[in-house]
Amino acid sequence: MGRGRLSFEPPLLDGVGASTVACPPGAWATVLDFMTERLPRVSRDDWSQRLARGEVLDAAGVALAPDAPYRPNTRLHYYRLLAHEPEIPFAEEIVFQDEWLLVADKPHFLPVTPKGRYVQQTLLTRLKKRTGIATLTPVHRIDRETAGLVLFCIRPETRDAYQRLFRERTVEKVYEAIAPVRQDLALPMTYRSRLRERDGDAFMQMETVDGEPNAETEIRLIESAGEYARYELRPRTGQKHQLRAQLSALGIPIRGDRIYPVLQPPEPEEAVPDFREPLQLLAREIGFTDPCTGLARRFSSRRRLDGLA
Repeated sequence: MGRGRLSFEPPLLDGVGASTVACPPGAWATVLDFMTERLPRVSRDDWSQRLARGEVLDAAGVALAPDAPYRPNTRLHYYRLLAHEPEIPFAEEIVFQDEWLLVADKPHFLPVTPKGRYVQQTLLTRLKKRTGIATLTPVHRIDRETAGLVLFCIRPETRDAYQRLFRERTVEKVYEAIAPVRQDLALPMTYRSRLRERDGDAFMQMETVDGEPNAETEIRLIESAGEYARYELRPRTGQKHQLRAQLSALGIPIRGDRIYPVLQPPEPEEAVPDFREPLQLLAREIGFTDPCTGLARRFSSRRRLDGLA
């Protein structure tokens, strides 16, 4: 196979990048046979329709017909598109963009990257469609339920430099949360705990266990009104669900949280999402020294949590 074939980059299709699958030696007569067996979550009829629409490409980028013969020791590119995808009726905002970096302000409920029932309705896909930048890559993640700032690198060769900022904890992150008032909690405080994923069906939850702390957050009270308060949270580590799990462990779970303190059942795949009670957590500010330009960067979300009312 020539060098040009190996360097082919599939184009975006409606803002979605292609996935790639390797083709091992085997007895499949057609590409349709192979895709049906290798990726069985998509039906044979659906694969046939995707091939007919030109959504499966060979290693050189040529669209394959439904009866295309299977060729081992090569690669196929295909697009992950969903027939029925819930619409997230909230808009993202680009707060900064240069040749290296894009900073987006994400609404609640919008996933950062394609997963599960969401492909088009994700921050990454929306931004690729909006900017036309196929190489856009998130530098870090925040939960689908959380609103606020997310950083994307534009050039693939700079991704590690930006991600290193988070690995080495040289990024200043500031969050806000609406949670119950606890009169006996002395604030400000630095809360340290050890978090780990629960076993079994509750794997989505992190739990607090004995041992050397691996999660640290500075917590301050901004204001209170009735039974709820607005808190400023400055995480110094980046454990999964760190802020949600730690506030729950302190007896002040974040308002609208469907995971802490009690894990709620997931919405059925076919159900229309319920947007009435967003998680009252906002990634409000982020600051760092840009590894590509050397400039001091600081960005702020324009969103505001309304759960104190």
